[in-house]
Amino acid sequence: MNIPFVDLKAQYHSIRKDIDTAIENVISETAFIGGKYVKDFEAAFAELYGVKHVIACANGTDSLYIIMKMLGIGEGDEVITVANSWISSSETISQTGAKPVFVDIHPDYYSIDEKKLEAAITPRTKAIILVHLQGQMADIETIERICKEKNIHLIEDCAQSHFSEYKGVRAGLRGIAGSFSFYPGKNLGAYGDAGCIITNDDELAIKMRRYASHGALKKHQHEVEGINSRLDGLQAAILSAKLPYILKWTEQRIANAKLYDKYLSGISEIVIPQVRPDSVHTYHLYVIRAQRRDELAQYLKENGIETAVHYPIILPSLKAYEYLGTTSDQFPVAHQYQSQILSLPMYPELTEEGIKYIADTIAAFYKA
Repeated sequence: MNIPFVDLKAQYHSIRKDIDTAIENVISETAFIGGKYVKDFEAAFAELYGVKHVIACANGTDSLYIIMKMLGIGEGDEVITVANSWISSSETISQTGAKPVFVDIHPDYYSIDEKKLEAAITPRTKAIILVHLQGQMADIETIERICKEKNIHLIEDCAQSHFSEYKGVRAGLRGIAGSFSFYPGKNLGAYGDAGCIITNDDELAIKMRRYASHGALKKHQHEVEGINSRLDGLQAAILSAKLPYILKWTEQRIANAKLYDKYLSGISEIVIPQVRPDSVHTYHLYVIRAQRRDELAQYLKENGIETAVHYPIILPSLKAYEYLGTTSDQFPVAHQYQSQILSLPMYPELTEEGIKYIADTIAAFYKA
């Protein structure tokens, strides 16, 4: 049996008519940049997600940068984020001129450890980029309270947590703004780079939309210097075609995670994902911690199962951040877990037969 890490082809075939029609419409109307299909997606996503403003942009990385720039973050400022994430969460901080400050991860849930947050705050701290990793939200209630007490901005990185919830509130709805990536492998994915920002702040929404479009809300009327970060019409139309299915796909991901839990629960050499109380975990990733991780990954590969590691090197240990002078003992949990975490195949179309085969193969590896 061959099981890919993500099967985008299976998803395409399940809604092929919708996707083909969307692409054909954009081409026939030559609506490639901006226009109707982008506006339609922004409106549809805003309605389904329950937010006032959706600002489409070129990718999730840009969305973080745009938020920070329009909050006035820059030279001399500090922004806190989690030690174990994709580099977008930190490189965008540096791009504004600010300094990234890393905090260790929670030992059970892998998002930022809220108990260690306050110790990282200094008079220069202007914001926290709160990354909701793997499909599960961080303890945003505690972090929101700290941000309000310290008068710092709460920015939510929701790239891996579309429609995730904590105590009935979706990711991206408690901070000043939420950043989304629609990279093809995301729970809601385009067929190329794509992203958006969500916010309920009217003034900030105008600033961000203007900045993302060369500093102009109307062509040739450039009020400020901005950047070029536009979602193209093809990607917007594809996202609109997929949007009606996202809640069903999310339910299927959750059901598949429960099957994983069932079939993996008896294997003592691994730790399955823990779900934070009062959370809806949408399982962008199903991440285990495994003894002899690299050997296990190779064994699974030899048996037709594709896996991934998110992420093999924690951010503060990357060469890019040597200048910060941090050491691994400042991030003991993230440092320990980077050699243990393994992401198993996860997508709505994954079958129970496939999940059982993966679990049986993992069991066979440790028995051998």
